[in-house]
Amino acid sequence: RAAAPGGPTASADTAPAGNAPARTASAGTSSAASASGEASSAGAVPAGSASARTALGGTRTAPGRGGARRPGPDGTPERERARHWLYPDLPGVDLLRARYVRKTFPQHTHESYVIAAISHGVEGFRHGGTDWYAGPGGLALINPDTPHTGFARDPDGWRYGVLYPAADIVASITAESTGLRGRPGFVSPVVDDPYAARLVFEVLRAAEEGNALAAGTLLHAVVVRLMRANGGPLPERAPRGAGARAAARARAVLLERMADPPSLTALAEETGTGPFALLRAFKEAYGMPPHSWLTDLRVRTARRLLDAGHTPAHAAAEVGFSDQPHLNRHFGRIVGVPPGAYRRERLAAARTYKTGDRTAT
Repeated sequence: RAAAPGGPTASADTAPAGNAPARTASAGTSSAASASGEASSAGAVPAGSASARTALGGTRTAPGRGGARRPGPDGTPERERARHWLYPDLPGVDLLRARYVRKTFPQHTHESYVIAAISHGVEGFRHGGTDWYAGPGGLALINPDTPHTGFARDPDGWRYGVLYPAADIVASITAESTGLRGRPGFVSPVVDDPYAARLVFEVLRAAEEGNALAAGTLLHAVVVRLMRANGGPLPERAPRGAGARAAARARAVLLERMADPPSLTALAEETGTGPFALLRAFKEAYGMPPHSWLTDLRVRTARRLLDAGHTPAHAAAEVGFSDQPHLNRHFGRIVGVPPGAYRRERLAAARTYKTGDRTAT
């Protein structure tokens, strides 16, 4: 999920390998209609289990280890590439198509849900203390504010299409169309559901073709399908105990002083605990140490500034990065594209919205 910006390519927008090609999305497509009422028997496979060694967390076929990178059309190894964009008529949903080979994502979180459909290769990620793998026909599913990583299992890397629907959108669709109560979330981070994976790619295709009705219909279909098969209420996290309260106070300090944070020792003193105790409590409460959480916060805030039209240099200074290359490095590692490419897509979406030109680019 760092790659040069660019539009989608034929090799990046296919349906999962081994499945029938996804039909071109159109309003009222039968796949969208049937998906709304259809649940799958989704299974999750953590690394280390017997089934993980054969199925790799939902992959029906697993590429072998070793070997050269997959050659492109001209016989040379394929390069990493990604497009992270918005479709104005699908508000609140970020979209991504990517091909990654050597890309690794450090531990990070998303404010939105993550629905990632794998078309080629195998993506691995650390989630909840376990390594998980998703391959062709499988989906990686991450709930908001859940720490996770990302990496290629094999030298060939992986290709995928990703939807990042905002929390309120998923909550609204789930409340309207399922029996789930409370804040909805995915139970397993990996499912094997080729049909749902195809729906993800059809959402992306509809957005690229400027088909607003199909994009919204298909998004609704995939969320309903996944929540009915693999959904449940997320637990409410309330700080308990002295350590949790200290972690919450430290988090508040970092939020307030993001651009000029205190040292670990000073932060521990402000929260009335010792550095080691604070590290342990903070990681237990938020899934990562304070410095990683702060970097994640800075990148999130930089994204909002870029969304508003600010330059990467301005965003870097505002959030506390030492310079723009510092922002570039962390932004690319977490978001998957450079901040300049991210901003260009935002500006293009804003121009499309203002002019009313919905022609796909």
